[in-house]
Amino acid sequence: MTRYIFITGGVVSSLGKGLGSAALGALLQARGYKVRLCKLDPYLNVDPGTMSPFQHGEVFVTDDGAETDLDLGHYERFTGVPARKNDNITTGQVYTEVLGKERRGDYLGATIQVIPHITNEIKDFILEKEGTADFVLCEIGGTVGDIESLPFLEAIRQFGNEVGHDRALYVHVTLLPYIPAAGELKTKPTQHSVKELM
Repeated sequence: MTRYIFITGGVVSSLGKGLGSAALGALLQARGYKVRLCKLDPYLNVDPGTMSPFQHGEVFVTDDGAETDLDLGHYERFTGVPARKNDNITTGQVYTEVLGKERRGDYLGATIQVIPHITNEIKDFILEKEGTADFVLCEIGGTVGDIESLPFLEAIRQFGNEVGHDRALYVHVTLLPYIPAAGELKTKPTQHSVKELM
């Protein structure tokens, strides 16, 4: 039975969710588990192939020719598991797929909405990894609080309820700023970030 670990980030960006996800995957492998890592990117681009590397970082090209997020390169290097095209999805890909289904009549004339159509497409992307590994680690790009991330956060919330909380775990990576004058770490930004997830 596959278990799922969802990695989100809050407070600020560039905290190292991708490297943390890759390291967690490597640790699970060291304990004898088979892992699969994927990245859910909330930007509207279909893939990062045409995005500026100064803005988004370098593109990682998978063995099957997909131009994907650079984090897939971290996943592959840390775990030795080859990254594939279907290990990365963007909002642009989700909307393209949903609108294609709508045009074909798959929804039988229903009004297409973020919930359930977009969130179901995201859940289907995650669920297609069922049985491929003991643990599937899914990193959600961006920062909690970004409007673009909302459908992904809702999808993983629903996913956890549907597969059961014994099969879904959530890891939230945040910044705990240290204030030298006060001599303490401040947890309030993290508290607000976690509250946003609920």
